[in-house]
Amino acid sequence: MLISRRGLIGSVAALAVTGTARAPAALGTLVAPKQNESDIVKAARRALATHGGAAEHRDLVGVADFSPASRDPRFYLVDMANGRVSSFLVAHGRGSDPDHSGWLKRFSNDEGSNATSSGVYLTAGEYEGKHGRSMRLQGLDPTNCNAEPRAVVIHGAWYVSPQMVAEHGKLGRSEGCFAFSEADLPRVLERLGPGRLITAGKF
Repeated sequence: MLISRRGLIGSVAALAVTGTARAPAALGTLVAPKQNESDIVKAARRALATHGGAAEHRDLVGVADFSPASRDPRFYLVDMANGRVSSFLVAHGRGSDPDHSGWLKRFSNDEGSNATSSGVYLTAGEYEGKHGRSMRLQGLDPTNCNAEPRAVVIHGAWYVSPQMVAEHGKLGRSEGCFAFSEADLPRVLERLGPGRLITAGKF
């Protein structure tokens, strides 16, 4: 169909006025986080931006924010499709909190440190270990690359529970693992599954 020069100019002008003339987004480009997104969701997006290629599944990301004390829920499962977040109690390593204050003081990747390591992890297979049902993790950053030789995993622990918080004001400590309450562990493992990312740090 032929369009006159005057008609073409008019159509372009109308689009400019209505604001509907936009350049299409390039395929595969990263969308900038929305300004009103929480720091937790932004941390999940950063993990996908840096290590998403290692993940088989990008629909859900775990975020361990060790800024708060252990008495607070500080492990989050972030649904990347809608931004919904579920939170859980999680322990940090005894080497990160030698005085057992309830606050993570330092991260370490050193073998024998018994500390929590910062960085992005990839979830691997489940197994039955000394803590029962557990999940292996692979460290993807220089700050947590010793996760496998250190046997840093996800597992349940008796010292992680609302009752511990109520009685002691803090959780017990792990040896660097992500230790959850035995009540929460099945939900965490089933939602994460193998092939997803977890990012740990202070966000």
